Amino acid sequence: MNKHISRLKLDTVYGLLILLVLWELLHLLIQSTVIPEPFMVIKRFVNLLPGTLMSHMLASLVRIIGAIGISIVSGVALGLFTGVNDKADKLISPIIYVLYPVPKIAFLPVFMILFGLGDTSKILIVTAIIVFQIIVTTRDGVREIPKGMFYSARSLGMNKLELYRHLIIPAIMPKIITSLRISIGTSIAVLFFSENYATRYGIGYFIMNCWTFINYVDMYAGILGLSLLGYVLFKVVDYAEVKLCRWVMIAKEGTRNA
Repeated sequence: MNKHISRLKLDTVYGLLILLVLWELLHLLIQSTVIPEPFMVIKRFVNLLPGTLMSHMLASLVRIIGAIGISIVSGVALGLFTGVNDKADKLISPIIYVLYPVPKIAFLPVFMILFGLGDTSKILIVTAIIVFQIIVTTRDGVREIPKGMFYSARSLGMNKLELYRHLIIPAIMPKIITSLRISIGTSIAVLFFSENYATRYGIGYFIMNCWTFINYVDMYAGILGLSLLGYVLFKVVDYAEVKLCRWVMIAKEGTRNA
């Protein structure tokens, strides 16, 4: 496990170095204020982070965590329900498959009219987009569990609660973690768009406000803040995977060492 964590740290440092080199090369090639010098941006980011930038990042973080929390609770519950119940699956899945591809970001004005211009509408529009990903992933994960495992669990005398605790939840947890990773990227992108409307706090608002005033150094500092926000959330998911899917991590280590 420690080797896995060390490898992740090395990969992160390697990725950052490559990104900085490419950024510096692009700055030298373009020779424009549109692509500022990376170390100037980093210095500005460090200066802005304790005050202005942190308040915008925290506002965005609260919205993302709220949307992901609602999506996980409702999405996993509905996914489990349709996964184990054939009648519910036949009734609900067609509705989900019809709604899933609909570009729900187009309904942002409707959400703002119905739920106001504050955090509620922003959280709900992000939830409406990512919850379907979690529902479908959870439902398919349950469906992929071999029937023989259910028969074996029942033959051991497991009741419904024990069946969920010892078989279903552990079996679908890796898929939920994967879905959560995808949802984080989607939620940040959607939130960035929604924060351009009717708000004064949020990393999306900060970036676009700096762009409006042609303050490219601060704009890129905001982009670094957005990247840091996403990075922290991904690391939290990685930690959750280590804790909740320990058997998967052990299997991966065994495959690498084989």
